[in-house]
Amino acid sequence: MNPLTITVRDAATGPILEISGDLDHHTAPELRKAVDGLTVAVGQLLVLDLARLDFCDSSGISALLSARSLAVEQGADIALTAVPANTARILGIVGLDQVFTIHADVATVIASGSSDPGCRAIV
Repeated sequence: MNPLTITVRDAATGPILEISGDLDHHTAPELRKAVDGLTVAVGQLLVLDLARLDFCDSSGISALLSARSLAVEQGADIALTAVPANTARILGIVGLDQVFTIHADVATVIASGSSDPGCRAIV
């Protein structure tokens, strides 16, 4: 089991959460707490960078959906970046690849300056 680490940084598009380790039943509350502490301005984009995510179970998926709900409630949008293949597969099976905007990496999101649904790329 790899401990969950969440690093928050700001970008011109909005906050970026770099998530590494295991996102599971035991650690999903940590992501929920980190997201609940964020303020995302109307029109901004909350980016969840999953490049270093090692594992994600159904509780982790639920925490990602909670993050999406918070962003939408605040008039913002959300994007996932660098989604690992195993997590991308799960998102695809349950249809969440149609709910989340998915980018190859954070640089792509920042360069585009938006969460354009046309930029869905599962890597």
